[in-house]
Amino acid sequence: MVIKVFVATSSGSTAIKKKQQEVVGFLEANKIDFQQMDIAGDEDNRKWMRENVPGEKKPQNGIPLPPQIFNEERYCGDFESFFSAKEENIIYSFLGLAPPPGTKETEKSDAKEEKSDVVEEKSEATEEKSEATEEKSEATEETETHTEDKADEGAPEEAQSDEAPSEDQQENKEEHAVTGEEEEKQEEGEGNEEVEEQEES
Repeated sequence: MVIKVFVATSSGSTAIKKKQQEVVGFLEANKIDFQQMDIAGDEDNRKWMRENVPGEKKPQNGIPLPPQIFNEERYCGDFESFFSAKEENIIYSFLGLAPPPGTKETEKSDAKEEKSDVVEEKSEATEEKSEATEEKSEATEETETHTEDKADEGAPEEAQSDEAPSEDQQENKEEHAVTGEEEEKQEEGEGNEEVEEQEES
């Protein structure tokens, strides 16, 4: 994994020279290994750089200007992308390198891992709550089914009690029957007395 910085050592543009010096100086200060590829004195380097810079990063004329940064054959970016990554302390991610321990970028990645752990713990707690809720709902359903079963068992008894006449009702019927017989007897007796009176007369 070698960082390649394509520069033009004999460029007449002061702006290009400053940008190249800033990139090279930053890499040297942070002890990041890189190769400086001159496109001014090497036609192959110029051709390779132009062919491997993505189309969206090329200017309107189609000729990308140095400095252009690669990690082996993978394109990292131009000076603007490099500057943005440096300001955001994500230069190692920009270059496709693992950040060394103790750097701000490592602290950021550690903080992200801690946040992800916290999120995982929260999600686990949420899952436990949902499982407890499901258990409660299942218990409620069981109690409801038991209540329904009991109600169904009690219903036939009530129906039987409605169909079968009570003892009091039976006694009342018997009393009515007895009183009816007595009345009939009384009527017969009265009829006999009337007949006897008529005969005597």
